[in-house]
Amino acid sequence: AELFESELFGYEKGAFTGAIRMKPGKFEAAGEGTIFLDEIGLVPFHLQSKLLNVLQERSFERVGGNEPIAMKARVIAATNANLEQCVENGTFRRDLYYRLNVYPIIMPSLRERKEDIPLLAEHFALRAAGEMGKVPVTFTEAALEILKNHTWPGNIRELENCIERLTIIASGTAITPERLASC
Repeated sequence: AELFESELFGYEKGAFTGAIRMKPGKFEAAGEGTIFLDEIGLVPFHLQSKLLNVLQERSFERVGGNEPIAMKARVIAATNANLEQCVENGTFRRDLYYRLNVYPIIMPSLRERKEDIPLLAEHFALRAAGEMGKVPVTFTEAALEILKNHTWPGNIRELENCIERLTIIASGTAITPERLASC
């Protein structure tokens, strides 16, 4: 919460102890591109009004500044929290919810789209191998069935971490059900 404003809006030299130079924030750095606000549901309630103001006014000021800076970026926000429920619970501002909810995209959890798991596993295997300079793992049909039947409480990040772990310990091999025990 302490870094929220300075990270998103930037700050002027001398705005606080340690601010030895001006630093642009994420909104400024995004320019006319896109800024992605992940886990928007975790933004502390007292800071949500500042975010709402930027979205409504399309401008902001750096911390310690008084010059308005135009916000030209498109904003995409994501969360795994149910924001409607957060609004009802009083932990998320209703006006901010409506400002963000212009075009909602509901992405079902991984356990609700098991047919995607083989393709995602292959993608993560290729990416992990490329990043690590290793040979990608492959999957036996039996291993894919186990992956598809897992509940994935950590959703896609859990699958990605599992595949990275397999790449580290079993580079270039066909993953069998026995190998999946390391996930």
